[in-house]
Amino acid sequence: MDMKSISIDSSLEEINESFKGTLMENLGIVITKIGKGRVEATMPVDHRTVQPVGILHGGATIALAETIAGHGSFLLIDTATHDVRGMQLSTSHISGARDGEVKGVGTIIHQGSSTHLWNVDVFQGERLISSIRVTNMIIERR
Repeated sequence: MDMKSISIDSSLEEINESFKGTLMENLGIVITKIGKGRVEATMPVDHRTVQPVGILHGGATIALAETIAGHGSFLLIDTATHDVRGMQLSTSHISGARDGEVKGVGTIIHQGSSTHLWNVDVFQGERLISSIRVTNMIIERR
């Protein structure tokens, strides 16, 4: 699926299908809920996402957060005329995870015409793993 056709009316299956052949597919990221200003996704904690010492890699966690915030912004813009680019991330890793899966919950904090600011909290069960702020640029398609 072309990202130009992603919208708030897209099904979870269509959105997850767009991950084929990408980093998101390789990391096992799956969008599980979408709404205006809110996106949730899961990612396994396994050989694809851990450090050599066996705990969840911060980079994989950041990839989850950027995926959530990026797709969240896509759901809020006119994708026929505009595009989304990650601009800045600020991450605090609170605790580690060794197995199972983590869940990211993203909510929009600011929805401007040229920038979106998202907060993405990553949990394993009820335990907070990381808290990430993501700033996205909204740009005109060329």
